[in-house]
Amino acid sequence: MSKLVEIKVPDVGNVHDIDVIEVTIQTGDVIVLDQTVATLETDKASMDLPATATGTVQQVHIKVGDKVNEGSLIATVLVDEDEAVTPAPIFEIAPQKIEVGAALAASQHEELPHNLSVANAAEAAPTIELQKSQVGCKAHASPAIRLFARELGVDLSQITQGSGRKGRILKDDVKTFVKKVMVEGIKSSGGTAIPKIAVPDFSVFGEIETKPLSKINKLTGQHMTSVWLNLPMVTYHDEVDITEMEAFRVALNAEKSKDGVKYTGLLFIIKALAAAMQKFPRFNSSLSSDGESLIFKKYLNIGIAVNTPNGLVVPVLRDVADKSLKQLAIELTEKSEKARIGKLLPSDMQGGCMSISSLGGIGGTAFTPIVNAPEVAILGVTKSKMQPVWNGAEFKPRLMLPLDLTYDHRVIDGAEGAQFMEAVKYYLSDVRRLLV
Repeated sequence: MSKLVEIKVPDVGNVHDIDVIEVTIQTGDVIVLDQTVATLETDKASMDLPATATGTVQQVHIKVGDKVNEGSLIATVLVDEDEAVTPAPIFEIAPQKIEVGAALAASQHEELPHNLSVANAAEAAPTIELQKSQVGCKAHASPAIRLFARELGVDLSQITQGSGRKGRILKDDVKTFVKKVMVEGIKSSGGTAIPKIAVPDFSVFGEIETKPLSKINKLTGQHMTSVWLNLPMVTYHDEVDITEMEAFRVALNAEKSKDGVKYTGLLFIIKALAAAMQKFPRFNSSLSSDGESLIFKKYLNIGIAVNTPNGLVVPVLRDVADKSLKQLAIELTEKSEKARIGKLLPSDMQGGCMSISSLGGIGGTAFTPIVNAPEVAILGVTKSKMQPVWNGAEFKPRLMLPLDLTYDHRVIDGAEGAQFMEAVKYYLSDVRRLLV
């Protein structure tokens, strides 16, 4: 003997107008007790609604986009009277951490690893066999995972099977999918979770000219795309008073004009950065490819971004902490000239520990430089300008230099980033400290 049973939204703890983000059943489906029939989402969590009976779905009363409350009718199910019907349990809050067995430990700083090999991608998120009731159902995810996917531009509908409980999509599944796209899909225009931007035929609007990108442009673009997808980056903006430093630099150039060496502000920034890196060794490290350890470097090389007619290149100055301003000035001049005429060797651009991107000769007040991975940080510099600064008694004109520090948040937290910037400012505000 059969009877109709209603599946309703149970007690949800005084939460109202819950969004329906997924319905996993339809009329005619045979469902079993505790099978997920729908997924609801609040602003803090997603919740699986379990079936409270075993039987055949007669009618589904909700659809994606609806809002429901406690007691709302979800579905009517035809059940055998012999089948036990249990009261609906309180929702099980979707876990917002990576399941046990994932290759990478879950933490608030964890993001995509550098190694993009297909083998490692497979290891990063092992597939867990889904229950029979879940086969063919659309995979679902918690709000935190949905936000993570949106930040990476991933369409979750492209991930057909999650590795979490009841097919839930976990962070590892999103990362694995992105890595697969980067390895196999970026060069392809179709079927990827990061779709290409549609480019119209501009010639219908007027005259155009098409020029191929230089090899440097292409390689830089590929590397920057990889970095942007792999690193959770934070940029910290500040400014430093370089009035005394600039006065010393001008006097130094006047005294040393006969030796032909020009001392620029960038040289002092390089020395200050090196001193700060010695004080904060995490800035002179790189994350291992498996994301499990930090590699600390006992050498200190700094890359300087140089704009050339063919694109941006980053020659590396070696052992900067051990060299004088004059030695650095000569080396920087030589490598910058080689960069502009395209004579840099691959070895000239390898082995950097941290980079500097300076727009000081152009202008601007702030920008967000992208970390030159596998380095973990980069210092941006824009044009200094005179500003009135309050000294406690009156406003005085001071030469202020804007600085922008971008760092990999998996390695460096906000407090250490701010402390590092304070150290750089400490050395630049009085360059005599570099001698101590």
